[in-house]
Amino acid sequence: MSTSDTAPLSDQTILITGATDGLGRALAHRLAAEGATLILHGRNPVKGRDLLDELRDRTGNQRLTFETADFAELDQIRALGERVAARDRLDVLVNNAGIGVERAPQRSADGLELTFQVDYLATYTLSCLLTPLLALSSRARVVNVSSAGQAPLDFQDVMLDHRWDGVQAYCQAKLAQIMLTFEHAELLRGRGVTVNALHPASYMPTKIVEGLFAVQSTLEEGVANTARLVGDPALAEVTGTYFNRARPARAHHQAYDEQDRARLLALSEKLTGIPFPAAPQLAA
Repeated sequence: MSTSDTAPLSDQTILITGATDGLGRALAHRLAAEGATLILHGRNPVKGRDLLDELRDRTGNQRLTFETADFAELDQIRALGERVAARDRLDVLVNNAGIGVERAPQRSADGLELTFQVDYLATYTLSCLLTPLLALSSRARVVNVSSAGQAPLDFQDVMLDHRWDGVQAYCQAKLAQIMLTFEHAELLRGRGVTVNALHPASYMPTKIVEGLFAVQSTLEEGVANTARLVGDPALAEVTGTYFNRARPARAHHQAYDEQDRARLLALSEKLTGIPFPAAPQLAA
């Protein structure tokens, strides 16, 4: 695949999770203005309808749809993946949805630590279910919105039953995203599908930051860095990379531990009931 093979965004179909607020919403505005066909996800259908109306009014783009799913329920994540997988094409998957540092421990509807489920298991589930559809495109990309805040997983207490801490919950989920990124990239290497993760910017003015941390970066910076991974022709062959803003960077050392990555995949399959796809099952 060469950079000349990269299709313009106006010819691409892109799924953005967590599109009704913050970075996801701003990214949706940018990509809609560039003519992309967008599948936008959120958990609130009213906010979804408002977003579609706003995007259509401001950009004139009519190729927009909204999908509702609450990532606090594994069944809803799976259903979203299955609905999108039934479509004709998907060129880019942007796993952006997530929650920030929680003040108190919360459990999902499935009894799992909520941050790990929303910030990581949703990414795992959608990545697995949408791999066959992505593999049909010779130019597909997966962009996982992670964080520079990373903490190692203790596989004896991933749900933090013994000692819950909001920062640990968030940072271990974000590292898990990067570990998945590296595994998914290897699975799809040579098939024209790239998989990368990024820390878009530090402490942007979003609802998961405001009230807890001092804002340090603009939303525009985060959007620019994320959009670059979505559509920059110069990155058409870059895969399996963690970016800190616009530059390749070194993630936490656990991300490079192949045994721990394998343990994470096994745990993810156990928790979700969805196996990590095998290369022979993909379209050539």
